Amino acid sequence: MKYLIPLFFLLLSPNQDTFYSKLSDAALLLTKDHVIYDGSYCKIPYPNGDVAKNRGVCTDVVIRAYRKLGIDLQKEVHEDMKANFSKYPKIWGLKHTDTNIDHRRVPNLETFFTRKGTVLPVTKRASDYKPGDIVSWRLPGGLPHIGIVVNKKSTDGKRYKLVHNIGRGQELEDCIFNYTITGHYRYKKQT
Repeated sequence: MKYLIPLFFLLLSPNQDTFYSKLSDAALLLTKDHVIYDGSYCKIPYPNGDVAKNRGVCTDVVIRAYRKLGIDLQKEVHEDMKANFSKYPKIWGLKHTDTNIDHRRVPNLETFFTRKGTVLPVTKRASDYKPGDIVSWRLPGGLPHIGIVVNKKSTDGKRYKLVHNIGRGQELEDCIFNYTITGHYRYKKQT
């Protein structure tokens, strides 16, 4: 009986592992891998396919972090896109899905997270962005970009940092407001 109260408080603890804190940890683990920015099209297996471990772009950070939690965005995006092709962007002129690349395109991930996840407000308040959130931007020139908010704070302690790949590999950076935010999402696969 004496263990009942401490266990109760442990279950309510704000430090309790959640899906999103695990996603944050998975993204941080990716920063330990040396990755060269390479957006080349290549054939990959399906499902659970990935480009070479030492290659990747911003979307691969998101894909690899989710994969560490047993969620294959290649498969999830493909299945939703195949069933709802007209709801996805037509930027690339495709007439059908392509399991090699569809999940590696930011606009497709934005569409998928909008359809299957939770769309959160895009604000200028740092406190609105929590570990495990997915943020997408448009870089100068309109290039889409995406990353994951993690549980490491900026030097001034005012905001969380992100893990992304903007050309220097999978890195941790204080950059949430460096670019124009176009999307803010949370996604946990419903079972």
